[in-house]
Amino acid sequence: VQLQAFGGGLVQAGGSLRLSCVCSGNIFNIYDMNWYRQAPGKQRELVARITSGGRLDYADSVKGRFTISRDNAKNTVYLQMNSLKPEDTAIYYCYAEILQDEPRSLREYWGQGTQVTVSS
Repeated sequence: VQLQAFGGGLVQAGGSLRLSCVCSGNIFNIYDMNWYRQAPGKQRELVARITSGGRLDYADSVKGRFTISRDNAKNTVYLQMNSLKPEDTAIYYCYAEILQDEPRSLREYWGQGTQVTVSS
């Protein structure tokens, strides 16, 4: 199983970016799909979570600006980021809790990270 993230880049404050993360491989089902971020000198933090049932959770710092969604047919999770601020600058990582097929096992996977830089 692999997770591959796309969509990072450089944007001015107030701008928007859309991140995507595609899960591929020996997948039977995907449960939580999350986005985390890590800024220089800081710990990795949860940005947004979407469960298999569609429950959404957001960090207070991004509520009202970021939207997480998923396409189960494509095994993909998205993060739409609007009204970006310089403090949103970080490496963004996707995460998924995946039930593998043959043999059945539940594991956690991380994508490789994608850089988001917001200039003031």
